Amino acid sequence: MGFSRIAGIDEAGRGPLAGPVVAAAVVLPEKANLDQLDDSKRLSPARREELFGAIYEQAISIGIGLIDPIEIDRINILQAALLSMRTAVVNLRPVPDYLLVDGTFPIASTLPQEVVKHGDRRCMSIAAASIIAKVTRDRLMRLYDEEFPGFGFGQHKGYGTKAHRDAIRTFGCCPIHRKTFRGVKEFV
Repeated sequence: MGFSRIAGIDEAGRGPLAGPVVAAAVVLPEKANLDQLDDSKRLSPARREELFGAIYEQAISIGIGLIDPIEIDRINILQAALLSMRTAVVNLRPVPDYLLVDGTFPIASTLPQEVVKHGDRRCMSIAAASIIAKVTRDRLMRLYDEEFPGFGFGQHKGYGTKAHRDAIRTFGCCPIHRKTFRGVKEFV
């Protein structure tokens, strides 16, 4: 179709009870050499970390978008995820020609785009974005684990595990909890 800079966009962190939603937009070169690139959820943490470095080495451009829990509570998680993806695109330099967005919803952008259901399994640039978003978010959650000890953010990354729900019952919620989410709002 004549486009040369195509950005794949994906997000991580829609489901957790705590922490931000993080999106990445990645423009890869035409002949990227990224073996075993796949949806981040289908890779081990160690493999994601390896690919994270390789993607940063080879990408033409990477943009990150992060929406904090206060904004998630204000606008809802779907709107926050879409906003994080839009922010990731805005942070790309150079500006892409075309967007491939993982999921079923387009993002607010004047750039031409296509939504790709299960795109993180079907498109190299979306898979790369999936990995960048997931590793970035996981690293943030490990930092939050140090700031808010007792919740186990380094292990469960904010997801609603039994250990996390037990910690919320014991300690209440902390500033990075999503206060409108079931499992948290009962303890606000």
